[in-house]
Amino acid sequence: MSKPSSKGSRASKKKELSSVIHRPQMKIVTSDVCAVCKTPCARGLAYLAKMSEPGAVGRGVPCVLTLPKAN
Repeated sequence: MSKPSSKGSRASKKKELSSVIHRPQMKIVTSDVCAVCKTPCARGLAYLAKMSEPGAVGRGVPCVLTLPKAN
C-alpha cells in the first residue's frame, strides 16, 4: 500500500510562506521623528499628543512613510 502524494500541499504552503516573508515592513519611529515630519498622519499626531503628557512612556509607532519604494 502506497501513501498518497502530498506534493500539492507542500507547494501551496511554500507560496503562502513566500508571500509572508517578502511583505514590506514599516519602521517604528519615536515622537521626535513625528514632530518634525513634513506630512503628519493621524496615527503620528495621536502618538505625539500621547507622548506630550507628563510621565508618558512610549515604544514608538509604525510610520507609513517608511515603506520601501516600489520599483
